[in-house]
Amino acid sequence: MDTDQSAVLLLEDGRVFQGLTFGHVGETCGEVCFNTGMSGYQEILTDPSYCKQIVTMTAPHIGNYGVNPEDIESDRIQVAGFIIKEETVTPSNWRSVQSIGNYLRDQEIVGIQDIDTRALTRHIRDQGAMNGIISAINLDIDNLTKKLRQVPSMAGLDLAREVTTGKSFHWAKNGSAKKYKVAAIDFGIKHNILRLLEDHDCDITVLPANTSAQDIIDFDADGIFLSNGPGDPAAVTYGVDMVKEVLGHKPIFGICLGHQILALALGAKTFKLKFGHRGINHPVKNLETGIVEITSQNHGFAVDLDSLPDNVIPTHMNLNDNTSEGIRCKDKPAFSVQYHPESSPGPHDSRYLFQRFVDMIEHAKKN
Repeated sequence: MDTDQSAVLLLEDGRVFQGLTFGHVGETCGEVCFNTGMSGYQEILTDPSYCKQIVTMTAPHIGNYGVNPEDIESDRIQVAGFIIKEETVTPSNWRSVQSIGNYLRDQEIVGIQDIDTRALTRHIRDQGAMNGIISAINLDIDNLTKKLRQVPSMAGLDLAREVTTGKSFHWAKNGSAKKYKVAAIDFGIKHNILRLLEDHDCDITVLPANTSAQDIIDFDADGIFLSNGPGDPAAVTYGVDMVKEVLGHKPIFGICLGHQILALALGAKTFKLKFGHRGINHPVKNLETGIVEITSQNHGFAVDLDSLPDNVIPTHMNLNDNTSEGIRCKDKPAFSVQYHPESSPGPHDSRYLFQRFVDMIEHAKKN
């Protein structure tokens, strides 16, 4: 593989970055965003919440510990493209089975390296997340500009339909009998969420994003989980309508897109953040305990705190920009958080929320 082949990144505002090929030699488009994590690149690549996005890693060396078959969050790489400063061609880790470059090539994911990722990150912070195109097969800027104009904005996109499971399936990895029957609605669910639900005595059936409210009610689970996922939550109208109908029937726990969908179902509004929250060191304050949690995050939209109805209270707040990180319904058994308590990658500060979910289920079963 000739790693000296030229490649280019063009942003929709005309900013151009010249670099070298990384991964598959080709062309790709998507919303360019950045992740501040110094590790966890494999979990980031396979997170369905990154569908249609080109992810920039702010850490300078990516691939140090290679790639392994255990640290995946879905069945394939989900990002539209990948941007780094420098690839580690020869990884060093006993669990590694291949380099990150080979991993991207195997799944035909286009990337670019040897660009100034600090300058790119500062540009996105200043100007906001925007669409971009990476190409190693066409370096003509005028031609790429025409292609880029055809790429839709992330606002208004329903991407849950693209990443959800095609049919329901039962998740069971350790084989032992479980106490709580849980319906997990797949808007782009991560494997570690399912692992942790199972660790908390949940028997999990994963259902497609467009499953009807009546089918979920008929399934008669002890609890309903609303997963993370990509795109604009306001565009997932079928998910919002479904949650409106199932609210009050069973306890509900939502994460990320599931948090936004729950908020919309309760009557709140959402909006697009300037450049989003993506990283594994975001401070969040639990407003009910006063404890600050360091969290893993990946989202480009947020719940408008000023739009919360009277029966919904904020439970968690982002200490970087005071945006919503969690809500709880006062008159129905439902709560959600914006961040990723399954912490893959990231710190484990927020894993108590899975216990809160099963405690809510236990309380509902007794009453």
